[in-house]
Amino acid sequence: MNPSLHHIPRSSWWRRRIVDPLARQLTQGLSPERLALALAIGGVVAVNPFLGTTTVACFAAGVALRLNQPALQIANLLGAPLQLVLLVPWVRAGEWLYRADPMPLNPALLVEQFVAAPSQFLERFGTSGVHAATAWLIATPLLGAALYFALRPLLRALSNQLARSRALAPS
Repeated sequence: MNPSLHHIPRSSWWRRRIVDPLARQLTQGLSPERLALALAIGGVVAVNPFLGTTTVACFAAGVALRLNQPALQIANLLGAPLQLVLLVPWVRAGEWLYRADPMPLNPALLVEQFVAAPSQFLERFGTSGVHAATAWLIATPLLGAALYFALRPLLRALSNQLARSRALAPS
């Protein structure tokens, strides 16, 4: 077992669903740089302003860029709460970019209108989606680079620790 991970209980959700799968990727030959890239792209895709699209978008990005699918989906899982938190800021940033009047964003009203008449909803709020997508697309390179350069040294250190612990393990 890796000494740096010793303080995380083996049975914890974090350990079983995040730490162990990422460590396995590193011990199975994935470089820390490729893992950081997959996590960064998965994280960026995970916060896109279109709910319900992230799993398929992460899969497509993984196929197109030949990235590690488990890492993309782990980043997607971790980014899900942020997607909801960032939805309104993406819309507002897009409105600012387009110099558009702010659209009233009452979640209960939006759901009610979507359920009642999806086509009218898309017609009325479609420009808000364009605004949000534009803001997200502009932020994507910066957000992706920040995630990549923050994760890369951490994953290199983890990879080195895993290699040391494997070297010390009795054969």
